[in-house]
Amino acid sequence: MKQPKRGKGKKRGYRIAVLPGDGIGPEVIREGVKAVRAALGRIGATPVEFQEFAGGADHFLKTGIDFPEESMKACRDADAVFLGASGLPEVEKPDGTGISLAWDLRKGMDLFAAVRPVTLFNSRITPLAKRKAGSIRFTIIRENSEGIYASRYNGTLLHDEVAVNPMIVTRKGTERIMRFAFETARNSPGAPADGRRRLTCVDKSNVLVCWAFFRKIYDEIASGYPDIEKDYRYIDAMALHMVQQPERFDVIVAENQHGDVLSDLGAALVGGLGFAPSANIGIGRAMFEPAHGTAPTIAGQNIANPIATILSGAMMLRWLASEHRDASLAKAAGLIDGAVAAVLERGKVLTVDVGGKATTEEMGDAIVRAIEK
Repeated sequence: MKQPKRGKGKKRGYRIAVLPGDGIGPEVIREGVKAVRAALGRIGATPVEFQEFAGGADHFLKTGIDFPEESMKACRDADAVFLGASGLPEVEKPDGTGISLAWDLRKGMDLFAAVRPVTLFNSRITPLAKRKAGSIRFTIIRENSEGIYASRYNGTLLHDEVAVNPMIVTRKGTERIMRFAFETARNSPGAPADGRRRLTCVDKSNVLVCWAFFRKIYDEIASGYPDIEKDYRYIDAMALHMVQQPERFDVIVAENQHGDVLSDLGAALVGGLGFAPSANIGIGRAMFEPAHGTAPTIAGQNIANPIATILSGAMMLRWLASEHRDASLAKAAGLIDGAVAAVLERGKVLTVDVGGKATTEEMGDAIVRAIEK
């Protein structure tokens, strides 16, 4: 996963700001930290310090503040941020919007690129027939700062009769996400179907000028990447083709909302949101989180799938390794990825979301054991 900026030297130690959040957030983040620590200890990697900070819907109910300034400052000052999940359906701000630490971090730290890997680890957990482990392996690059979501706090409601949210697409924002996506494709292993490195541009350019502009800039940036195959899909066709021929895709780039929707569809193809890690990356800053929500209906029951969080932890280590040229962290990330793949390939330890009986903690322990072996 190539980053937009590199070159910092290796550090003597790293500080990670941990935001457990709400619902199942504290349960899955606990397993994520546990797996990261196990991998770091296994190879004697550069020390990493984890420090928890407050924030989220529960904190809002207690204090009237969803994201304390000291927590945000700690996130800005840290080497990376590790988030469980935040927000509860019944908790809203005075303007009617929900609480999302992820949204606040993306905006407050300009984390413009959301990276959503989609990987099938076990053929028994996909709803698609005759798909082998590894036959689905692509990455969605979601533009994080613009699109329709950019107007979240700036929409207009007229006399309780008309609501308007504008679409925002800028040249600067689109150019940087396209370069990020092409660099990601350049460093990918290629699509499972044919090994070709390709970048699929998803939009609805036949309808709106904003998306036509999005595609135009894709073509402009593509001229600097002749080694990457160009590919185009309208968003509706993409939803169809991801189900029919997922093995053909390598890297996908999409506007904010489109990327959001496709990420969930991609997760469904490989077992669900419990297998959906993500990174949110800016210049020299990054936050890592599972793509799922807080799942309050199962919170506290020790049955949530922690794999998305554990894989997000591996992404965090790999990003730090790239940012600081620290090979020890990259090795630790590889240990986590390999352990998750081994546990899921054997299929003896599975959580209830895919028909197993393992608890959140038991899944985390199984992955730690695989790391230690």
